[in-house]
Amino acid sequence: MLNPQLRRRLEAVLGRENFSTRAEDLVLYAYDGTNEEHRPEAVAWPGSTAEVSAVVSLSAEAGLPVVARGAGSGLTGGALPVAGGLVLAMSRFNRILSIDPANLTAEVEPGVVTADFQAAVEKVGLFYPPDPASREFSTLGGNAAENAGGTRAVKYGVTRDYVMGLEAVLGTGEIVKTGVRTPKGVVGYDLTRLLVGSEGTLAIITRLILRLLPKPESKKTVAALFDHLDAAARVVAAITAAGIVPTTLEFMDRAALDCVKTYAHLDLDPDDRALLLIETDGPEEQAEKEAEAVIRLCLEMKARSVKKAASQAEAETLWQARRAISPALFQAAPGKFNEDIVVPRSRIPDMVAETLAIGHRYGVAIINFGHLGDGNIHTNVMYDPAEPGRREAAEAAVEAIFKATLAMGGTLSGEHGIGTAKSAYIALELEPAVLDLMRRIKTAFDPKGILNPGKIFPPRPPDLTGAE
Repeated sequence: MLNPQLRRRLEAVLGRENFSTRAEDLVLYAYDGTNEEHRPEAVAWPGSTAEVSAVVSLSAEAGLPVVARGAGSGLTGGALPVAGGLVLAMSRFNRILSIDPANLTAEVEPGVVTADFQAAVEKVGLFYPPDPASREFSTLGGNAAENAGGTRAVKYGVTRDYVMGLEAVLGTGEIVKTGVRTPKGVVGYDLTRLLVGSEGTLAIITRLILRLLPKPESKKTVAALFDHLDAAARVVAAITAAGIVPTTLEFMDRAALDCVKTYAHLDLDPDDRALLLIETDGPEEQAEKEAEAVIRLCLEMKARSVKKAASQAEAETLWQARRAISPALFQAAPGKFNEDIVVPRSRIPDMVAETLAIGHRYGVAIINFGHLGDGNIHTNVMYDPAEPGRREAAEAAVEAIFKATLAMGGTLSGEHGIGTAKSAYIALELEPAVLDLMRRIKTAFDPKGILNPGKIFPPRPPDLTGAE
């Protein structure tokens, strides 16, 4: 689809140095966090909204697929050019345009690294809460496209809660501005919230207006080990009943602890079956009072050990195990499916037990960790792709996990999105009328269907009647 004439026109818009069909560039942009490979026909590095608009207009005219890409850290295939076409790498959109302490807002381009933005606003006493595990390399545009969450979501919410407005390019090449810069605004449909989480299928984000908060004065970190996940879950219920809203409430099951104990130098007892990592924040007196209450509740629920960090350095040590889990998983097995199911908090022990039973049924290892405070479980199905039949068994386990999640009143994705990895299962959760409405919305924003094709919607209706 990339004919010589279109190539010349794209190079005229971008400059030859910002357009490539070199093999090494095509390979570089063929991957994301899923480690699946789909090579594009070309890669472009636009530097302005006008260039994005011109590129999309030309691509729509030619029917050339366009996939916007941030850091490529997504875990569901959202940045993969599965239909070939053009990857639009947004790395040149890397400026923090303004930080407004008086109005608690900032204006940024989508290629700004999340951690860099957090550091910049904290220098002026402000706070940007969304905190995905990939924050050191993921970008704000990608966070918005996937509606990223993170460890602080239990108290502060997810990316959607902090995006006030957007500038974006539709699939026609039209430039639109959505949202407001004010705390309130109810004029027309809320297109901003629609675009956040749309995985690049409706528009390409070129600018974001973000809401900020005052930086919390103090933060306290507590780690507790339990002999059973049920006890850890009871602590969560007790914390909620006490009116405490912790900043973070993370858990790791025994399989996750075993996975990181060497990597993070943990000294575990055989009866340590679950780890809770809890943080409180706010004014010093409040954060300290809530941390002490959390410690008391953990002890009442028969925690095997409880430790509160006495300093920031100790807090980082306590976080070491949680942050080590993702890299440690790559050492645990050469292949894995990383799912991010969500169930009601009260059902977490049931769901974890069910995942382990499913793993036993299909002969695959299951490792669970995640955000206990909001019911978001990162369920990792581990397998060896070199062993015949193991990938198929892992895929069958994933489908069984999804069905169990929905049976417990949950949802298939809390923060990773659908992409290609979950598109075959979306009809398990969404009824046909809703999917049809979503397809019509997609057509309104992208009439030619060139923006990130092959994502979210299933290529064919899955068989939902068969047994597991």
